[in-house]
Amino acid sequence: MTESANFRITYPLDVALLQRRQKKLRRTLKTSLNATPLRLAILGGSTTSEVANYIELFLLNAGVNVEIYQSDYNRFYQEAVFENEALDAFNPQVIYLHTSTVNLTSWPQPTDNHVEAADKVAETYNDFHAIWQALHGKYQATIIQNNFELPFSRPLGNIDASANGGKTRFTHAINAKFAEYAAQNANFILHDLNYLSAWFGLERWFNKTQWYAYKYAMCSDAFPELGYSIANQVLAVLGLSKKALVCDLDNTLWGGVIGDDGVSDIQIGQETAEAQAYTELQQYLKALHQRGVLLTVCSKNDVENAKQGFSHPDSVLNLTDFSEFIANWVNKDQNIEQIADALNIGLDSLAFLDDNASERELVSSNLPQVAVPNIGQDITQYITALDKAGLFELVSLSAEDAERASMYAHNQERKQLQREFENYDDYLRSLDMQAAITPFDEVALPRITQLTNKTNQFNVTTQRYSAAEMTSFMHSPKHVALYGRLRDKFGDNGIVSVIVGEEHENTLMIDLWLMSCRVFKRKMEWAMFEELVRHAKARHIQKLVGRYVPSKKNALVSHHYQLLGFQCLSEDEDGVSHWEYAIDEHQGVDDLPLTIVCE
Repeated sequence: MTESANFRITYPLDVALLQRRQKKLRRTLKTSLNATPLRLAILGGSTTSEVANYIELFLLNAGVNVEIYQSDYNRFYQEAVFENEALDAFNPQVIYLHTSTVNLTSWPQPTDNHVEAADKVAETYNDFHAIWQALHGKYQATIIQNNFELPFSRPLGNIDASANGGKTRFTHAINAKFAEYAAQNANFILHDLNYLSAWFGLERWFNKTQWYAYKYAMCSDAFPELGYSIANQVLAVLGLSKKALVCDLDNTLWGGVIGDDGVSDIQIGQETAEAQAYTELQQYLKALHQRGVLLTVCSKNDVENAKQGFSHPDSVLNLTDFSEFIANWVNKDQNIEQIADALNIGLDSLAFLDDNASERELVSSNLPQVAVPNIGQDITQYITALDKAGLFELVSLSAEDAERASMYAHNQERKQLQREFENYDDYLRSLDMQAAITPFDEVALPRITQLTNKTNQFNVTTQRYSAAEMTSFMHSPKHVALYGRLRDKFGDNGIVSVIVGEEHENTLMIDLWLMSCRVFKRKMEWAMFEELVRHAKARHIQKLVGRYVPSKKNALVSHHYQLLGFQCLSEDEDGVSHWEYAIDEHQGVDDLPLTIVCE
């Protein structure tokens, strides 16, 4: 392991090495980042310093600069609910409530009846609910809250899980109440500490010596895994989870070499232990696909041989599950770049799955933006390595997530149709596009927030907003907040564009303008512009002012305002530019190849 500025930590974690070097690694990684730091507050029910160090390490490792506020020891309730000038001044964007079973104080007695036990569940839940409501009221931040690991001891033995006064039953009841709250609140995310502790091993999880000496709520060996898990949730909040998985085939999705063994002899199905393991991996990947992760193939193979593998009667995956399929003898790093281009997503949105250590090293070295989990060569460990890497962490699961793969499939149909036209505008008109553009509403708000925090290329400021902030824009009389859907004859692309502007006297300051890569070059930005102008006129606004803030990914929109007819007011040495558009000079666009449907 090197410690250069280009160093990146990969999963599985080398815990012993991280424990020795995490301080130096954090310092080294931080020197390579100059972006405005994310403000993360950790309100703890136990000692949080080591947890904070690992969260910072893994966020820095992912390229996210971060500033961390930590509450005093076990003051999470007081700092959240009562006046707190220090936290107010910090104004967190993300709040992590680091609580655990050591913070449960209203345990039922072994002899409690159903009503008495239920009252204690309600009392505990209400205490935490007060914390969440106070934080929601004071800060426009996303809250990450641990649920609870199972108790260290069980006075009732095995019936602790079923008896009214059982500590285990009590813990499950509290966790269920927390999960219900998370399902109903878009700016609240549950961190599954219960699962993490079970996976780690409860016997190892709670070290009483370290608890008594240092007030560590879990053993020091668990801190890297906990910090990694929380960091992945923060990355999901920022829209930095991976979007697509690039898969090798031979000895990765099936056992054997399809070109040598043929369809009949590759290992897949239920006939052998090895075949069962590959089948389970395909089932796992199918589940990722169903929840919106794009699957692609990058194989050193003849393309027809490669495709034959999915004709095996026991194959769980089929060719229609893959958004891109490349099989040739070109180096895989070059093919992966081609896959990213075809999907119109960044390389840092990709993860790579390959049993061959040399191929993993090639991709990791030449494409450091691509996540390359070290899955090893033991098929029984592939799922564990991929699953625990947390590359595809979710904040929420929307209907559009599940439909994402089909949307990309429709894009392939659109590309095929485009080849039939010599004139691009004629092609666009042939799509029969309809842009439905409306103000924010409750139903669309979760997807609007998700899109805002995931979109990087067509995003003029790459500003991130929490669900609470988006809700405030929706209700604010000073804001214009619009979202757009695009439909065509191939299907619904879903919510693809968002604009937020704030009114100052006779001027609308555009704080956010973004569009999904799925609809690039479809004139959707012009449709959004037309609706923005219409809403501005209705408010008697005289001019629009937009700002472009360059990032590593949004060069695509460096001339966005210029193309729309804005005049440049200024540009500083960092490339940040300001643009102005006079509403009374707007003449409209008559030849858009789509129909605008407004509210």
